[in-house]
Amino acid sequence: MSTFPTSVTCTSLSFSWPDGTPVLDGFQLAVGPGRTGLIGLNGSGKSTLLRLIAGELTPTAGTVRVAGEVGYLPQNLVLDTDLRVDEALGVAATRAALHAIEAGDAREEHFAAVGDDWDVEERTRATLDQLGLGHIGLDRTVGEMSGGECVLLRLAALLLARPDVLLLDEPTNNLDLYARGRLYDAVAAWSGVMVVVSHDRELLERVDQIADLRDGEVTWYGGAYSAYEQALAVEQEAAERMVRVAEADVQRQKRELADNQVKLARRKRYGQKMFESKREPKIVMGARKREAQVSAGKQRIMHTERLAEAKERLDAAVDAVRDDDEIRVELPYTKVHPGRGVLRLSDVELAYGARITGEFELRGPERIALVGRNGAGKTTLLRTVAGELAPVAGEVDAQVPLRFLPQRLDVLDDGLSVAENVARFAPAATHNAIRARLARFLFKGARADRPAGTLSGGERFRAALAALLLAEPAPQLLMLDEPTNNLDMASVRNLTTALEAYEGALIVASHDVRFLKSVGITRWLLLDGELRPTTPEEVGAQTAE
Repeated sequence: MSTFPTSVTCTSLSFSWPDGTPVLDGFQLAVGPGRTGLIGLNGSGKSTLLRLIAGELTPTAGTVRVAGEVGYLPQNLVLDTDLRVDEALGVAATRAALHAIEAGDAREEHFAAVGDDWDVEERTRATLDQLGLGHIGLDRTVGEMSGGECVLLRLAALLLARPDVLLLDEPTNNLDLYARGRLYDAVAAWSGVMVVVSHDRELLERVDQIADLRDGEVTWYGGAYSAYEQALAVEQEAAERMVRVAEADVQRQKRELADNQVKLARRKRYGQKMFESKREPKIVMGARKREAQVSAGKQRIMHTERLAEAKERLDAAVDAVRDDDEIRVELPYTKVHPGRGVLRLSDVELAYGARITGEFELRGPERIALVGRNGAGKTTLLRTVAGELAPVAGEVDAQVPLRFLPQRLDVLDDGLSVAENVARFAPAATHNAIRARLARFLFKGARADRPAGTLSGGERFRAALAALLLAEPAPQLLMLDEPTNNLDMASVRNLTTALEAYEGALIVASHDVRFLKSVGITRWLLLDGELRPTTPEEVGAQTAE
């Protein structure tokens, strides 16, 4: 990195939330040209760092310097639904002036607004087409678009603006496989400075270097994510070997200290025996006794210091070995016997147009993957089953207790603490029961008292999942909408393990085929106007389109 001019520099950067919760303290960072993948555990400060660089947050101390203009795509993108597409893209004024000139209005302000950008519409449509949005008219409104399309629309606006530094925070979270492929291509083609926060392995294979944010410091690794994994494995193997060496050294120093104390005790007994027998003059024996005490003191200090140094080396070696905390999801007893009716849909027409023609039944502990393009209606279907939306027509019959974890994680009240939010869903649960459950989700002690509004995306997911699982009655149908969006890779593995142990029925809407395969899906369903069976191979083929 030092051989290139820096584009982003953070010097002695510190930031704390208004409640005093520290995020960064004396943080240093220098980012040069190229595509940088910023990774780290949930809550390590990645999103906060991007917001500081983008100027959305003000540092508590220290400075952030950026060479040039910054473009920022936030993790939780919110666009005004009344905006026209050209307004969201930042080309509305230029388009309006161009159309006025074409209509014969030759006022100077129109020419000034257009400048040299006479091909603005062609450029804009080419950029939209590059991202798979060629079907979207520039005069449509944002409210007519899906969440994934809005993400791509915001990315298109950034590509058109060509900022000097592009910041992307979990850009693939709400994208289907087809849209992800388009975004991967856009990232690979980016020639400027880019910092992307992501847990998407496929995306991280398109970067030039990995910046690993851990314990308030960044460690750099050259190459894409696979190269980072290999380098980290070598580091950890060496660190674990050093722990074994340091442990052996501590034991050796303890033995030497004990042996030395035994020898000194023997010498002391021998000297006392000689003194009592008075075989030598008293003055000689006194001198020898003082000399022995000085020698014994020196030996004791030397061996004690060696033991302390060995323990320090052991502590340093242990610190170098990663022992990242992972959520321990203990799902409640939710067994559903084979053949038992769980959910029945009868000729259901959903809001916004999708249909389930005829009868659809979910029986026993089935595991259903619900897939489809952005805007196909997956979230609408889950919200309808959960009772949050009424069907336009038809019947929805949920025959067991169910819980729904939405994609936006808006089940939490930002003004309440994590513990208070969980208590809302389980009013009969004791304070200690809530605290014990939250500890399994890494909200220990004061962390459980943090306001929900200050949580990172991954922390918010953990808090929402804890609330869902502690609620009563326990869910025998669990519905998850893009559950891996905000989780670090360790937490995804842990969630997978938990879902493998879940004995109820499961419906997961996700674009993450790797994750879906890992949780033992028994039936794959594609929502594309209507609900029909599909296969993981057919789903995966979308990225090749």
